[in-house]
Amino acid sequence: MDAALERWKSAGEYFDYLGFQIFYRVDGPPLGTAPVLLLIHGYPFNSCDWEPIWPTLVERFTVIAPDMIGMGFSAKPVAYGYSVHDHADMHEALLAHLHVEECHLLPHDLGDSVAQELLARHEFGEQAYGSVRYRSITWLNGGLFVEAYTPRTMQKLMSATPLGDILSPLQGSPLSRRIVEPTINEMFGPNTKPTRAMLDVFHQILEYNDGKRVLHKVGRFIGDRYTHRNRWVRAMRETSVPMRLIDGPIDPNSGAHMAKRYAEVIPDADVVLLADDIGHWPQLEAPADVLTHFLAHVDRVLAG
Repeated sequence: MDAALERWKSAGEYFDYLGFQIFYRVDGPPLGTAPVLLLIHGYPFNSCDWEPIWPTLVERFTVIAPDMIGMGFSAKPVAYGYSVHDHADMHEALLAHLHVEECHLLPHDLGDSVAQELLARHEFGEQAYGSVRYRSITWLNGGLFVEAYTPRTMQKLMSATPLGDILSPLQGSPLSRRIVEPTINEMFGPNTKPTRAMLDVFHQILEYNDGKRVLHKVGRFIGDRYTHRNRWVRAMRETSVPMRLIDGPIDPNSGAHMAKRYAEVIPDADVVLLADDIGHWPQLEAPADVLTHFLAHVDRVLAG
């Protein structure tokens, strides 16, 4: 395993979620002495996506960052019904495990859908574990509005057709890597493409604990975005939780077109578009800018 990836894993711990081991990291000031920040990573990688902004965040917040079930260093059961609802349950269970009563949210990609579900539960009194108050939400690129979401062809084929099950036995092979890498590259901006070393780390995350065998099953969350679209959007339109969208505009899945839809749907929308060449992973591609706009949002909330 890559040395930096091994250090990330070694700094974490596990909790039991309904019989499955879930990896998470907690860092920064001790719980109860600073604002709590919950980071919700995207698909298909894990909490390591936050590494470039981690050192600054842990100076200001008690930061909690789990790996969702089926991804990263968490359990990857084959016989499992992966869903946004279940991912939300897991995050609520972790907050309850840590006795967190309020926190800020910073989600990305699939994490946006999970945070939408968490917000809907917050707004409509449907929380599954305890009662957590969300102080702010800062969305990063993700499929917030399914009508504006444009997933890549391979993503649709793997998650919405039998192709995922057919290719599952080949996951981790050189052929699998050649299939996955063009889609990953397409999601980054022209000047921020992942290096060979970064791609190798991505594959190590995907392949940990034979994870690629469930990758397509985890990816079926797209269906949840259709099922829960109106409930999630109603919560976003009605909430008093301060929200900001920070968006990499050249992202083919959820770039400037998603930011435009956000401004159309959300009253008094707070939208920050990053530089024109930033794609789907702004925390990896433009970490300093993400920190600037995220901290400005949270500082305004805390000052209010």
